[in-house]
Amino acid sequence: MKVAITGAAGRVGRAVVELAASRGHDVVALDLPDVDVTSYGALSEAVAGCAALVHLAAYPGPGRWPDHEVHNNNVTASYNALRVAAELGIDRVCLASSVNAIGGGYSRRPRFDYFPVDEGHPTYNEDPYSLSKWIGEAQADSIARRYPHMSIASLRLHGVRTERPVGLVPGDPERDGFATRDLWGYVLRPAAARACLDALSADFTGHEVFYIVAQQTIVDTPTERLCATYYPDVPLRRPLPGNAALFDCAKAERLLGWRHDAP
Repeated sequence: MKVAITGAAGRVGRAVVELAASRGHDVVALDLPDVDVTSYGALSEAVAGCAALVHLAAYPGPGRWPDHEVHNNNVTASYNALRVAAELGIDRVCLASSVNAIGGGYSRRPRFDYFPVDEGHPTYNEDPYSLSKWIGEAQADSIARRYPHMSIASLRLHGVRTERPVGLVPGDPERDGFATRDLWGYVLRPAAARACLDALSADFTGHEVFYIVAQQTIVDTPTERLCATYYPDVPLRRPLPGNAALFDCAKAERLLGWRHDAP
């Protein structure tokens, strides 16, 4: 299958390119300065003839660039990827979203209605990056309504890493607030790459959102103790033994056949 990958030089992009090539796909790797994904014409020309599109190109968070630039770039790029795919008959699309689409790490005080968080949880985002990811998912809903034969997956990735640290304990939330707000989650690069390619062959149509997060937190403190200490008012929908993750990836396993610890 001929697969276009935007953001091919990024952390996840490089892993997706390598994995796709190892699986025998014909890879079209796209990144700056060769292709600007905010240019509709340039993107359309670059992906013509492809059967699938993995869209990873984006500003990876707020703060390092002006808010309007982060928001406008990400929203425009994701719309262009979706609309170009629809126009060219590219029926398989995978979008890099983020766990922060509902708010979290970049929020002042994140709000969670229950644990573990699943795809039905409402959004309380309040920063330009998180908002851009939520809008990207809404755009995918819109495109899927117009083109119901398409298969579009939005992957809510989390803190992509090369390995899980050992022996970490939660820090003072006043100094280490990001990890607390981000629910101590992560995903390893190979697992994130597998999810992107799994999404291109999964048996569904329309638009679906998936959490792509490791089954364990990044700290060794028991998860239920973390909840009792930092989120005492958030109800647990089921037991979370050991250092079980606070994100529910059951949907990804059911529809994509993806598990973080799969070979």
